[in-house]
Amino acid sequence: MATSLQATLNDLASSFAESVLEAIRGISLNELVEGSAQVRRVGRPPARATTSAAPAAPAAKRPVASSGRLPRRSQEDIAEALSQVVALAKKHREGLRAEQIRAELGLQPKEMPRILKEGLEKKALKSKGQKRATTYFAT
Repeated sequence: MATSLQATLNDLASSFAESVLEAIRGISLNELVEGSAQVRRVGRPPARATTSAAPAAPAAKRPVASSGRLPRRSQEDIAEALSQVVALAKKHREGLRAEQIRAELGLQPKEMPRILKEGLEKKALKSKGQKRATTYFAT
């Protein structure tokens, strides 16, 4: 008798699995992605946008892919952003932290490390401090 119950359960599990696979095959990838975007994430709430005193000259916002990844930047884009950072640092003799530079120029956090690294390598910027307390100065 246990074998007939086991056989019935196996049949039900198989038909359920087949039904799920048919449903998945029947929808498009976009529908899957949209459905996963609607799932409520558990954990830290999204950061709120803070407004600072009128930003100097905000750079044009770069489009962000749905994955959050920025499009590839050319060497000219990075050089232009670096020149803006250097000009801003020259205005502030006491130096600026990366967060302050980002807020003033309207850049995204993901854009900053490469720009600051290039500025330090080219000796256009100097740094003092460690981690988030690092202050950048124009040379």
